[in-house]
Amino acid sequence: QVQLVESGGGLVQTGGSLRLSCTASGIIFRVNAMAWHRQAPGKQRELVASMSRIGITNYADPVKGRFTISRDNVKNTVYLQMNSLKPEDTAVYYCGVMDTNYWGKGTLVTVST
Repeated sequence: QVQLVESGGGLVQTGGSLRLSCTASGIIFRVNAMAWHRQAPGKQRELVASMSRIGITNYADPVKGRFTISRDNVKNTVYLQMNSLKPEDTAVYYCGVMDTNYWGKGTLVTVST
């Protein structure tokens, strides 16, 4: 059974930082590309960042230069370091296994003005 558990969300002021974590079980983590998506109220879910099994990264334009995705294949964990946060980053952030329907339940990030 595949499980993805996110943590690290919360309330932060504009300009602040948060680090999200997602720990996976039930998959061979090191062979899978992983991704972070987000869904803001009233909007569709969108890709934020992804990392291939060999470490190639991809970022959505709104977060380039501010967010960094990384992974620890020993801990079966993928991270999203978010710096210089803006109110428009407010959303539920989901961890997922690329090209599958495996998703976590999400963690809420709220950026106040």
